[in-house]
Amino acid sequence: MALSNVKGRWALILGASSGFGEAIALKLASLGMNIAGVHLDRKGTLPHVEEVVGKIRGLGSKALYFNANAADAGKRADIIQELSQQSGGGIHCLVHSLAFGSLKPFIGEAGSRITQDQMNMTLDVMANSLVYWTQDLMDAKQLRKGSRIYAMTSSGSTRVWPTYGAVSSAKAALESHCRQLALELAPWQVSVNAVRAGVTDTPALRKIPGNEEMVEIATKRNPWGRLTTPQDVADTLALLVHDEGSFLTGNVLGIDGGEDIVG
Repeated sequence: MALSNVKGRWALILGASSGFGEAIALKLASLGMNIAGVHLDRKGTLPHVEEVVGKIRGLGSKALYFNANAADAGKRADIIQELSQQSGGGIHCLVHSLAFGSLKPFIGEAGSRITQDQMNMTLDVMANSLVYWTQDLMDAKQLRKGSRIYAMTSSGSTRVWPTYGAVSSAKAALESHCRQLALELAPWQVSVNAVRAGVTDTPALRKIPGNEEMVEIATKRNPWGRLTTPQDVADTLALLVHDEGSFLTGNVLGIDGGEDIVG
C-alpha cells in the first residue's frame, strides 16, 4: 500500500541551515513538502544557507528562510505571521532542532563555570522555546488536525559528560515538554515526539570539548559500527510525516542503530 501524499504541505524547521535541520529540510523537500526554515547565521555561513535554499527550490518546493533568533518572541511573532500568509492551510510538521547553549561546567572558578544567565539561556533556547513556538502556532491556527511536532534530543538527557551539564538539563526538559504537549494536543490530533539521534558528526557536536573521544566511544559502542548521520534521522522522519504515522505520539524515538541500548 502506498503511503499518503504530503506534497504541497509545509514543514517549519527551527535550526534549518546545518546538521539535522538541513538534512531534514532537504529530505522533506524531496517528498514535495515546502520548507520554512529559521536559522541564525553570520555572514561567513550565509552562502551555505543560500545553497540549501537553492537545493530545496531545485526539488520543486517552496523555501521560506528567516535569519533570526528563534528564541526571540518578537521574531517568532513576525515569522509566524508571514508563514500564515504563505502556508494557506497551516503547517503539517514542526521540527525543533536548535543547538545553542552554554558548554561550561557547573563547578569551578568564577569566570570559568556556568552563570545563572547562561543556564537560563540554554534551557530557554534548547527546551522552552518549543513550548512557546507551539503556543503561538496554535494561536495562529497554523497547527491543524494531523500536524506533527518533532524535537531533537540526545542521550545527554540521561547521561553525563564534562561541560555538557546545561545542555543535558535542556534535553531532559525538552523530552518532558514533548510528553506534556502530546497530552495537551491530543484533542486536536497533533502528535508530538522527541527524536534521540545517536552521536552524530555535526557542527554542534564539534563545539563540545572532548568530542573526538565521544566519537570514538560511540563508534565502538554502536552495533552498526558507525556514527549516526543526519541523513539517518531525515530518512526516518520522512516516513513518519505521512498520515499513517499520526497515532505515534508522546515518545522518545531512538534513531541510532541501537547505540543507546548498549551498556
